[in-house]
Amino acid sequence: QVQLVESGGGLVQGGDSLRLSCVASGRIFSTYTVGWFRQAPGKEREFVAATRWSGIDTNYADSVKTRFTISRDNGKNTVYLQLNSLKPEDTAVYYCAARTGWSLSPIVGEYNYWGQGTQVTVST
Repeated sequence: QVQLVESGGGLVQGGDSLRLSCVASGRIFSTYTVGWFRQAPGKEREFVAATRWSGIDTNYADSVKTRFTISRDNGKNTVYLQLNSLKPEDTAVYYCAARTGWSLSPIVGEYNYWGQGTQVTVST
């Protein structure tokens, strides 16, 4: 079982930056993939970025790949999502998720474990 706890969300202005954190606990293995997703009001949950618990490969949604960066600190069991140049359309609840296996999948249903989410609100 894996537990995920996100933090770092908040209210910011357009163009500002935030860093989200996801602390993992429980039985997380080097073969796991960790991803960030987001869900805006009235919309479906969508993929943002993913990385493996070991290794350097990453995957990003086209809408964020020039502005967001996913990284991790294995010593702290933490995955980060750096959000730069934020736009109002980035407003959403951001979720951390984990799945078994190497695939950097963008598919919501392929992730087994989810955090409770952290709200990011970007004003104009």
